[in-house]
Amino acid sequence: MNFLISGGTGFVGNNLTKSLQSKGHHIFILTRTPDKHTNKDGMTYINYDYPVCELPVIEGVINLAGESLFGYWSSKKKENIINSRLETTNQVIQLIKDMKIKPNVFISGSAIGYYGTSEDLIFTEATTQAGKDFLAEVTVKWEESAKLAETLGVRTVYARFGIILGNEGSLPLMSLPVNMFAGGKIGNGEQWMSWIHIDDAVNLLEYCLSHPSIDGIVNFTAPNPKRNKDFMKILAKSLKRPYWFRTPSTLLDATIGEMGQLITKGQYVLPKKALDQGFKFTYPILEDALKNMKE
Repeated sequence: MNFLISGGTGFVGNNLTKSLQSKGHHIFILTRTPDKHTNKDGMTYINYDYPVCELPVIEGVINLAGESLFGYWSSKKKENIINSRLETTNQVIQLIKDMKIKPNVFISGSAIGYYGTSEDLIFTEATTQAGKDFLAEVTVKWEESAKLAETLGVRTVYARFGIILGNEGSLPLMSLPVNMFAGGKIGNGEQWMSWIHIDDAVNLLEYCLSHPSIDGIVNFTAPNPKRNKDFMKILAKSLKRPYWFRTPSTLLDATIGEMGQLITKGQYVLPKKALDQGFKFTYPILEDALKNMKE
């Protein structure tokens, strides 16, 4: 089969591409700089202006592109975070519009930031009330732009990603103070961390591609969230490092500003739809997920 991926060179996209390739599929990677990449067997880099008529029939389209959330959230940074997601999604939707034969499925990346933050509420796909902060605003607009695919008769999945654990992404950053013998809880440590192993994230994406019964919102989180104080303690143990320091929220506010809410606040998010649809997590337990990171 043929799949079209935007953001295919990123953390999740790269792992998804490798997995799909290993199963014999051909991947077309949407990028603004195709000349900087070399086509390989089973992988073709194209730009967003590529003539759709020259593409083979595309089975599924996956949109994972968007500027990283990491960095100081200046007004310009916030603008780029929103615009990069909306512009890319609109361009991908236009490509789908131009396809004579529409794909069977469109998966649009999103985030559990939609739900806002809470130390006591439990969020599932049935939660319809969005949060009130910046990340919630971003995901609401992001998903709204992706809804145009539904009007084209394409099964549409909104993949709300939690914290993705792998050798890239946020885990190396979280591990840094632990490795420097300065690990401990952040803030009061009560904030929930809804996480997922990169392998499960990729497998769930493929599960959504191959199961026509799945549409709408899907939470990409493991079924066992952890509070920050417990997550960091388990991480320290897995790295054989002490767990004794506390990082005050005020320190993060002073150094990285509003982006600190990614660390000091959180939400308890359950993958109810994935479980109801029969998806089996390889790493539902944090200890096992972190152990795999070391192997």
